[in-house]
Amino acid sequence: MRHNKSFNHLSRKSGHRKALLANMAVSLIEHKRIVTTEAKAKALKMYVEPLISKSKEDTTHSRRVVFSYLKKKEAVTELFRNIAPKVAGRPGGYTRVLKVGFRQGDGADMALIELVDFNEAALAASPKKEAKKPSTRRSRSKKAAAPAEETKAPETVETAPVAEAAPAEEPKVEETPAAEAPAEEKKAE
Repeated sequence: MRHNKSFNHLSRKSGHRKALLANMAVSLIEHKRIVTTEAKAKALKMYVEPLISKSKEDTTHSRRVVFSYLKKKEAVTELFRNIAPKVAGRPGGYTRVLKVGFRQGDGADMALIELVDFNEAALAASPKKEAKKPSTRRSRSKKAAAPAEETKAPETVETAPVAEAAPAEEPKVEETPAAEAPAEEKKAE
């Protein structure tokens, strides 16, 4: 019975489930995005995000802990060398799960799971945030700002008088000589 066990068992024994999630995590780290079923994607998100958090601190101990989960040296190197510096400023939420439809054979819900900071299309589309000036907790007095505004010369905006709209002229159509010939023959008759 599952009695208050909140994670998805994915219809597998624990050894099979751990191997599945480890292999999927390695694929996600190497390829930055993978397509799988929605249930596996959500389970993978819970599996891989603590590992990415652990990779922010590059120590021998954290490398060994992450290696005990991933079991592939190249993936651990990629995680600590390339992924960890990019997500260093992010407090969590390193992955994104997007639903992509249904599988052709059995109709299973499919999802794309990707690392957020490695999606070039989304990064290019999002506007760059400008560094804003840090605000103070104290409110500034409005009296100090008011005299500065009064000393400025008021700008006058001149508007052009509105002219009446002239009726639109119809474009002239030139007749071709071939079209004129039959008309002249009709007049002669």
